[in-house]
Parts: sequence; C-alpha cells; structure tokens
Amino acid sequence: MDITTLGGSLLGTVPLGDIVLYLTPFNLFMFVAVLVFTCIIAISRTETQVEAIFGKMGENKIPVDLKEFKARRFLAIVCGIATAGAMITGDLFNFILFVALIGIVNIGIVSAVRQISVLDAAFQYGLIAMMASLPLFGGGAMILASTGTLSFFTLSAIDHTSLMLTFSTILLAIGVAGETGIAPFFATKAEMFRTPGSPFILIIHLSSLFIIIRLIEIMLLILG
Repeated sequence: MDITTLGGSLLGTVPLGDIVLYLTPFNLFMFVAVLVFTCIIAISRTETQVEAIFGKMGENKIPVDLKEFKARRFLAIVCGIATAGAMITGDLFNFILFVALIGIVNIGIVSAVRQISVLDAAFQYGLIAMMASLPLFGGGAMILASTGTLSFFTLSAIDHTSLMLTFSTILLAIGVAGETGIAPFFATKAEMFRTPGSPFILIIHLSSLFIIIRLIEIMLLILG
C-alpha cells in the first residue's frame, strides 16, 4: 500500500543522511499531537497521590519530592520526543530504535518511585521489554534480509506475497507489543500506574497508543 494512500498527500521529506523523515497529513497530525501533549506534561506539576486507609477513617498522602520530579519530567520529555520521532521517520530501523528507547524511559519514569510493589512491577515490565527486543530487532533484520531495504518508500512498492516478509512483520509486531506493554503484556504495566506522579505516568499510555497506531500504518505499508 502506498504512503499517500494511508496518510494523504505527501507534504514533503526531510533527508538526514540515511534517515529520511516524511510528512503526510496523518503523520504530521500525530507528530504535532505528541509534541503538544509532551509540552503540557513538561510544564505540569505532579499531583500528590491520596490513598484511602481501609478499616479506619484516614488517608495516606504520597508526595513526589523535587529531585524525583526533575528526573521523571526529563524522562517523560525524552519519551515524548522519541514518540514524536517515530511518527515521521521513513526508516524502519529508526522506528525500531525509537520504540526501544520508549521502553527504556518508561521503566525509568517509574523506577524513581520508592514503593516496593511499583518497583517490582517495573522490574517485571523491564524483563518483558528486554525479551521483546529480540523479536523487535529480529523482525527488522529479517525484513532487511528479505527485501534489501528498510525504507518505507521502497517497502511500500515491493512484492508483498513473500512468506518470510509476512513472518518478519509479525515478529516486529510482537516486539512492539512487548516494548509498549500492550496485551498480552499489559499485566505488569498496569501495576506500574499505582505509582504517584501524574501526569508523567500519562506519557506511558500516550506513547503506547501512538506507537501502535504507527505500527498499524507500517504493517499496511509492508503487507498491504
């Protein structure tokens, strides 16, 4: 399937050596939307988490100190920039690198929390993300081996009947699912959201949503 069929008319390209960014109305909208949300999150202040104490009329407030606030805000900004870059890249390898970076910073956003249950969930999510890197990079390597290119412009124009290409794309999808923590890998990631620190936690959800939308577009480009 052609790039313009999915995203609309090609508005332009930005060649950066081997990296070629391209803009269509669809990709530009997602790119701007991610940057807007990232800016809002960057200028927001964290909320104090209030937990009810069962069995008595009381509550437990968990604030976020300044040092933790700065670290998590920085990682949230990095996550937003990586997600925005994944929206407009025209190269599969760079998309894979952006996804891997998102998985790393998602763990970092939560790992500053001093709660055993949250840290345990982040550790388990980290294990899933590390294991998912094998099908993620393996799928990309197999796509390169079977087509000789990782450019979306070229991949959208090649023969899509190859069984190896189909299998490679499925591996890529499994890797992205593991890195972003969607089903069936969402169980440990859901536990991470018990941590204080909104709105920084929202960038984890936001990055997963936009990366999956972008993945669907890439799969249609390769297999459509």
